[in-house]
Amino acid sequence: MNEIKKMLMGSKFDAESVEIRDHKLKVEKLLIKMRNSTSDKHQGILKDLLGSIGENTIIKPPFNCEFGKTITIGSNTFINMNVTILDGSLITIGNNVLIGPGTGLYGANHPLDPTERRKWITIWKPIIIEDDVWIGGNVSILPNVRIGKGSIVGSGSVVTKDVPPMVVVAGNPARIIKEVKTDKN
Repeated sequence: MNEIKKMLMGSKFDAESVEIRDHKLKVEKLLIKMRNSTSDKHQGILKDLLGSIGENTIIKPPFNCEFGKTITIGSNTFINMNVTILDGSLITIGNNVLIGPGTGLYGANHPLDPTERRKWITIWKPIIIEDDVWIGGNVSILPNVRIGKGSIVGSGSVVTKDVPPMVVVAGNPARIIKEVKTDKN
C-alpha cells in the first residue's frame, strides 16, 4: 500500500517518503501558479489541484492546502481569500457553501504525548461540510467534524464537534445559538 493511501486510512505513514514529498511539491507549484494567474485561469488550475470541483465554484487566492486531491467541493460554492485546508484526510465541501476569509479547515491532529510529537506523528481525520452552509471569517474547524446542511458558523468560532443541520453556532468552542428559520418552517 502506498504512503498516501495509508495516510488517508488514518494509519501510520512515512511523511518523508519520496511519494509524499513529490506530491506536495506538485501541489506547491500549482498553488504558486494560481496565485500568479488571473481569475479566468483559476478553474483549470483547481481541476488539476483538487479531487473534484463543481460548476460555478470560486476559490479566491491566496488559498493553501497540502495534498489537494483529498479535497472535493460541490457546485456554486464560494471560498474567500486566505483559506487554509490541512487535508491529509478527506475534506468534503458541499454545494452552495460560503466560506469566509481567513478560515482554516484543520484535518490534522498530533498525539498528546510529547515524545510522539517529537517524531512529527500526525493523525488525520476527515471534515465534512454539507450543502448550504455559511461559515464566517476566521473560523477554525477541527478534525473529525461534520457541519450539517443549512447551518451557519459565526465569525471567529472554533468548531470542535459536529454541528447539526439548520442551526447557528458561534464561540470558542462553538455552541448552538439558535435554529435557522426558513419560509418552509
